[in-house]
Amino acid sequence: MRKVLSIGWVNIVRFMRERANLFFVFAFPLLLILLLGAMYGSGFDTKVGVLVEGDGGSQADRLVAAIEDLEETTVVEFDSVAGLTDAVQRARVDGGVVVPQDYESALSGGGVTQVTFIGSPADQTAQLLQVSVGEVLAAEMAPIRAARFAEVATGGSFAELLSQARTLVPLSQTVSVTYREAGEPLFEGFDQLGAFDLGATQQLVLFMFLTSLAGSAALIETRRLGVARRMLSTPTSTLVVVGGEATGRFAVALIQGVYIVVGTLLIFGVNWGDPLGAVAILIVFAMVGAGAAMLMGSVFHNDQQAGGLGVLLALGLGALGGSMVPIEIFPETIQTVAKLTPHSWAIDAFSELVRRDGTLVDILPQLGVLLGFAAALILLATWRLRRVLTR
Repeated sequence: MRKVLSIGWVNIVRFMRERANLFFVFAFPLLLILLLGAMYGSGFDTKVGVLVEGDGGSQADRLVAAIEDLEETTVVEFDSVAGLTDAVQRARVDGGVVVPQDYESALSGGGVTQVTFIGSPADQTAQLLQVSVGEVLAAEMAPIRAARFAEVATGGSFAELLSQARTLVPLSQTVSVTYREAGEPLFEGFDQLGAFDLGATQQLVLFMFLTSLAGSAALIETRRLGVARRMLSTPTSTLVVVGGEATGRFAVALIQGVYIVVGTLLIFGVNWGDPLGAVAILIVFAMVGAGAAMLMGSVFHNDQQAGGLGVLLALGLGALGGSMVPIEIFPETIQTVAKLTPHSWAIDAFSELVRRDGTLVDILPQLGVLLGFAAALILLATWRLRRVLTR
């Protein structure tokens, strides 16, 4: 056992000595999680920029509140038309609404005013948002028109008539439209995620596997330079050498996984769910990565092959398994095929912990499948590596 740990430790030291490895293991994952959180941190809500010119008023406040009450909509306030226009052009908000300075006085005094919508004509979300804002305005104007008509007909107080109209207009709406989803919600639990939660779990799985495959180059170098054969010339069995190499790759993947979890928890406040469940996923997925790295290191003959194909394979499996975008947006056929990747099972396990408040017991099926992946890869890699080292 001491020899196994010694060989594993040497592999860890060799890997960490490379400055490029340090960047991709420790710095790059957190930077990417930060970038994804900054870009999509508001989740799937539509962002509406609102500018109320002048001092506003009760009518302007009602309009802004009605816009904010739209489902899955977040209002972002601005203090200038230029700033709002720039935010729309840079896609920081999906659209903008400018409430003019005379909005309050025009509604109270029977004048004419104009609310401006700012949006990109090529953006479908902006077009849908413009329709929604128009419906909000129509709903706000209905009691005002009714009160204005009653004021002219009866000569009563506009304020009192408006209060009565706002009570009576909803009662006059005898037909309503309800919305019901068919089947299971597509993004169940996504509205409960924090700004960095979704990206953190996806990037954790992606980088643990990517780093593991990158570590296969060191194993190829060990074979090419004859280090493994020299170890076998000592009183060291093939199984010990293989175990030491696997231990090194497992340790690197696990170190990176723990670092990402702890780092994102402390810096970004990422929710990883049940601690025992999260640790179990890290350990099992690190075993999967170690097995994949060992298999690549025993199959390829030079580190250039392993480096190029390893990155391509890691990114391809990551994209298919849901490490790039949520697996829920894929067609059912692709989701079924994705089950052939360990990434899909690891992300599904994290989803159970984070989105559905699951525990270690709830993710036992996913852990079982990941253990199956790890066992198959490690056994196949061990068989192949023993043949390569002893022939």
